[in-house]
Parts: sequence; C-alpha cells; structure tokens
Amino acid sequence: MITTEDDAKDWLRALPECDDVAFARMEQLVTSLTAENERQNLVSAGSLASVWQRHIADSAQLLSHVPRETTSPWLDLGTGAGFPGLVIAALRPEARVVMVESRPLRTAWLEQMRIAMGLTNAQILSQRLELVETAPFRAISARAFAPLDRLLGLSARFSTADTLWLLPKGRSAQQELHMLRGWDHMFHVEQSLTDSEAGIVVGTLRGRKGRKK
Repeated sequence: MITTEDDAKDWLRALPECDDVAFARMEQLVTSLTAENERQNLVSAGSLASVWQRHIADSAQLLSHVPRETTSPWLDLGTGAGFPGLVIAALRPEARVVMVESRPLRTAWLEQMRIAMGLTNAQILSQRLELVETAPFRAISARAFAPLDRLLGLSARFSTADTLWLLPKGRSAQQELHMLRGWDHMFHVEQSLTDSEAGIVVGTLRGRKGRKK
C-alpha cells in the first residue's frame, strides 16, 4: 500500500513505463498544478500535501490493469485536472490519450500542460461528453465523474466488447457495482494501492441487457 509521498515516488520510479523523461513530466505537472490551484479549484487544497500519492500514483496505478497493447486509444472522461489522462499520456507516450472536459478554464489549462509536457500523443476535447463524436476506444477511464449507472449510460457508445474500463470509485466501488442493473458486463473491483478503503471498477462491457447484438 502506498501511504506516503516517498512511497508514491518510489513506486512510480519502479514502474517499467517511468523513465527519467516521464518522471520529469510528472514533476512539472505537480508544480503547475500547485500554482494553478491558486487560480482555479482543480483539486481540493488539502490533497496537495499528498499530491503524489492521491493524484499521480492514484492515476498511474490504472496501468497495472492494462496490457500495453490495450492502451491505445484511451478515453478519459471528465478529466478535470488531468487525472488520470495526463499521467497516462506521460507514462505511455506511444498511446493516443483523449481527455474530455467541458469546463473552459480547465481545458485551457489542460491544453497548456499538454504542450508544456510535450505530450504530442494527447488530445483535449473541450466539450460536453454528449457532444463528443462516437468512436471506439480500447480503454476508458473516469475518475469521480458520475455514478456507475449514469456513467455507462453516457459513455457505453465508446465501448466495444473488448474495451477495458478503469473506474476509480473510492469507497463506493463495491456498492455501485452491486447496485448496477440492466447491463451485460464483466466488471469486478480491484483494491486501490493508494487508499485501503477505495476500489477500482475494472472490466469489460457488452451493452445493455436484452439489446440485440
């Protein structure tokens, strides 16, 4: 379990994907996030004291559930401050990562960070999810975006039977999955490495039950 900032940095350094370039990009992200948070509320102020654990490592741990050949293209819904999208793009520069965020002030900052971090593999879509053109993705993530049932209703159109979903859900993970109805899925809950009480919903989705294939 990752419980300190030093733990988080050591764990990241040990990742096969985390070379010096990737780590430097995440250091740049942390510095910019701290400064920008004074201007707009990207993350809770209290979480900045443990930003490597609660945001960087918390995002990067999703890669432990994703085979490298499954990464691209990756869709990150409601990316907010770029978690996990910017972290994934930094650690997997060979993967195309599309981040959706509707708030203009945030998307302006995300685009600045994409350029500053040299993430030519990343794309920021400044629009509501409902307006994003339908296309298939190999991986879909969403961190604190919407309850599971609503999230699937909004975004199942981007999924195929082989798409891997990675949905950090905090303490509600098991409950949300237990209450999910009307979907043909192969989801399960993985333990978060950054919070002993948090879970990540991981798996694949075939679609709504009863719908003709």
